[in-house]
Amino acid sequence: MGRSVSSPEQPFQVHFIAKSISDWVDQLGTAWIEGELTSYDVRGGHAYAKIRDLNVDASMSIVIWRSVREKLTQKFAKGDRVIIQAKPNVWVKGGSLSLQVYDMRHAGIGNLLEQLERLRRQLAEEGLFNADRKQRLPFLPGCIGLITGRESDAEKDVRRNAELRWPAVQFRTIYTRVQGDSAAAEVTAAIQELDADPQVDVIIVARGGGDFLHLLPFSDETLVRAAAACRTPLVSAIGHEADRPILDEVADLRASTPTDAAKRVVPDVAEQLDIVDQARSRIRRRITERIMHEQRGIEQLRSRPVLANPVWIVDQHGDELGRLAARGAELVDRHLRYGEDNVRGLSHRLAALSPLGTLKRGYAIVERVDASGSAVVTETGQVATGTALSIRVTDGRIDATAN
Repeated sequence: MGRSVSSPEQPFQVHFIAKSISDWVDQLGTAWIEGELTSYDVRGGHAYAKIRDLNVDASMSIVIWRSVREKLTQKFAKGDRVIIQAKPNVWVKGGSLSLQVYDMRHAGIGNLLEQLERLRRQLAEEGLFNADRKQRLPFLPGCIGLITGRESDAEKDVRRNAELRWPAVQFRTIYTRVQGDSAAAEVTAAIQELDADPQVDVIIVARGGGDFLHLLPFSDETLVRAAAACRTPLVSAIGHEADRPILDEVADLRASTPTDAAKRVVPDVAEQLDIVDQARSRIRRRITERIMHEQRGIEQLRSRPVLANPVWIVDQHGDELGRLAARGAELVDRHLRYGEDNVRGLSHRLAALSPLGTLKRGYAIVERVDASGSAVVTETGQVATGTALSIRVTDGRIDATAN
């Protein structure tokens, strides 16, 4: 790069020194570095910060260009303990040394993710994520239990959107911490308290997103199990897509944001009124169509000759009925004459075969009368002199004695 030695007569220029240092530093590779962010400022999409050593008093400036920062999946703030992948860089014009960051993540995040993944698998094996155990939300909750931070944007979003959709909606709000060590215990107690209130129809746990570490309370095992045991339908509205807390999996409904939770829990009064109007229109149309159908049916019935002129059917069938009546009388007379002739013939035959017919021709029936009764006499040898006899003729009996 030019001269390699200098003297009072031929000193190096500042730019030469700065450029030489920069060229030497550029030969260094990237390294993973752990430390604490003592400052973190975003300007123009780029992040400028300082990272301090955890054990000794040493710090360096770091810069995260926008192209790198937009790819980071986690959020960072002053005081965070981080691990960065960086390369030393010298700014020749300013003569400053900084670390150019290519990746940054929270320190210890790997262990946390592993613990959460074990808990997630355990709860899944117990069936707490199963769809068949999730409860349906009420169509129109009379009272909504809201668990959120005091004066938080999440509370404002839920209440504003719910009241816009259904102005008469009621809330019972319990304010808790939504990050930090005590957040999980406070949210757990709030869930149990609202679940015990018979006036509360649905519970919303709301927080407006945040960094992965800030959302850890919503993956706490005690909190998650309290949510699973909740008998009141519960909605998780934590609002973080990249690192979903376990509460999202256990809740009866997961909302992407607090605003989405309000829209999912409370029906839109305008939409419902429109649905009612449409239903009324359909009912009115169906009833009108049914009435018109019945009217047409009645008109068709009334137009038939038998109803338009009831005498028509009598006139049409009167002659036929007279013919049938005459024919019936003729058949009856014929059958009566036939019967009389038949009876007469049978009478003659009966008379010819009857004993009375024989008596009328001059014959008589002689019967012997004694103590044992009577018996017809057919031979002279059957009677003796003095035997009492009874002789039957056509008009009576004659008593006699045998000689």
